[in-house]
This record gives sequence, structure tokens and C-alpha cells, in this order.
Amino acid sequence: MVQIIAGEKGKGKTKHLLEKVNESVKSATGSIVYLDKSQKHMYELSNKVRLINVSDYLISNCDEFLGFLCGILSQDHDLEEMYLDSFLTIAKLDDEEITRAITKLEEISGKFHVNFVLSISKNDKDLPECTKGKVIMSL
Repeated sequence: MVQIIAGEKGKGKTKHLLEKVNESVKSATGSIVYLDKSQKHMYELSNKVRLINVSDYLISNCDEFLGFLCGILSQDHDLEEMYLDSFLTIAKLDDEEITRAITKLEEISGKFHVNFVLSISKNDKDLPECTKGKVIMSL
């Protein structure tokens, strides 16, 4: 399953994403990973969540990012949830690639039984059709 927290930059998406991941830790039976563009939120996350600073890995396009996600999945068969903060930035997406990336995440989620929660810096009305029904919070 792919879930989206949408809203313009500065509306508080990261705060809600952090609350959601920290709440999820309490009932999770598997691993949880939080991907971000920096280490900035390290101390706001539960120590049971693995923080990955995506900018350390020299990713330059969407395909490399999706391969990176699959690499993480291949190393942890207990992975239950992945939280992706600043999704458009860390995945190196432009507007035309959002639909393809979300569709691919749905495929990955179904195959490996991993839930993805994304924060996207766009109003939900500006998101492509494929995201309808996936937006759990619009700020």
C-alpha cells in the first residue's frame, strides 16, 4: 500500500510523518525504515527506526532511486514499512515521473508486502490521477 501526506512546502508534512512513524513503531512486528534528504530528524525518530540519508548515496534519477529501494528490501526480509520524507526530492522526480514512480511503488509494495508512506510537497489537487485514494492527509 502507498499512502501520501500532501501539501505545499512548509505546511508541516514532516511533523505528521514523524508522528506517524513513531506511533507505528509501537505496534510493528517487523522493521521500519525512514528515508530523508538529511540526518536532521535523527533525534525525533524512535531508536527502533532505521534512518537513511538518501543524499549520501549519489542517486541522480528515479530509476536509481527505485533500485535503491529494492536493494534495501533485499537486505531486510522483515521490512514492514518505509517512510519517505520529501519524496519528490529524494526520488529525483519531476512532474511527469510521479505517476510512473507511484505505480512502481504499488507493484513493489504488493510483491514484498511493504507499506510506503510518502510526504509530497504538492497540493493534493495538483497530484496525478494515480494518487487519488492514496492521500491520507492534505495540509
